[in-house]
Amino acid sequence: MTGIWRYLLKRLSLAVLTLFIILLATYVLLRLAPGDPTRASIFGDGKGTESLSSDKASLGVNEVLRKKLHYDKSPVAAFFVWLGEVSRGDFGTSVSVDKGRPVTDLILERLPVTVRLNVLSIAVVFLLSIPLGIFSGVKPDSKADRFTTLILFFLYSLPMLWTALMLQALLCKGGLYPLFPLKGLTPETVPGMSTWAIFRQEAMHYILPVFCMSYAGFAGLSRYTRSAMTEIMSADFIRTARAKGCSETTVVVHHAFRNTLVIMATLTAGLLPGLIGGSLIVEYVFNIPGMGALSMNALESRDVPLLMALFAFSGALTLAGMLLADILYVFADPRITFASRE
Repeated sequence: MTGIWRYLLKRLSLAVLTLFIILLATYVLLRLAPGDPTRASIFGDGKGTESLSSDKASLGVNEVLRKKLHYDKSPVAAFFVWLGEVSRGDFGTSVSVDKGRPVTDLILERLPVTVRLNVLSIAVVFLLSIPLGIFSGVKPDSKADRFTTLILFFLYSLPMLWTALMLQALLCKGGLYPLFPLKGLTPETVPGMSTWAIFRQEAMHYILPVFCMSYAGFAGLSRYTRSAMTEIMSADFIRTARAKGCSETTVVVHHAFRNTLVIMATLTAGLLPGLIGGSLIVEYVFNIPGMGALSMNALESRDVPLLMALFAFSGALTLAGMLLADILYVFADPRITFASRE
């Protein structure tokens, strides 16, 4: 047990240092980027320079906002001021996306939508790709394996943005075959609708976004699983298990598949960061009010407090995913211990 806590303490210390460097570099780059976000947040409104005004009242507001965002200080000094506020739990307020609202409220408001989308897409990826990968790995180069390989490589090569737009044009309301809603996740309900009818309409809103978020991961993970299973099925301990009279199901599930769990643990490291950035394109195309759309709005409007909060959140999730993967290695492979990973 001591080894576990020592390992976790070491990794958490390294994660905090890494996150500090990421946030410092991000803040400095935002400050050095061309343009003045304080003027954009006051005057911009998407109209360009024609809407700029030089009256004293507007310029006074601009100076107040510059001090609020610490733009009157050097980038490094302003970063440490921001870091001190964050250490007290204050990430600041939005200056353009939703002026005056705490950025933590904006994130917590959008996060459940993105979490639902990602949880559903991750479930689809694992529930479909692992059985298919095992089947292809057990029977490599068979006709079924070649057919599934062709289909999966085709799916993997499709750009997500193009796929989402094509699905909208073909299968959404207003398209050739209007089977699914065009945008949003909230169904249109009328008085007297049954619970099943409401559930069905809501599920129709999720089908295309979840498919767009999962098809590439499904194709990739199934190929990783197939490759691992193909290699393991020719190992000596598999032949020994068969010689002992173990059934083929036992050989495949209990002996072969268990040795692919290290690969699954490695891929888990990339799941948590997807809670923010993974659904950006899908949320933008299908007009879904989640973290991806919030990130896009923050980038377009140069909302520095919101951007820094999003970077801090996504960086923490990335490091947490890597730590989770390292912990899962130990449980997936008895040969790996916390002491050996120090």
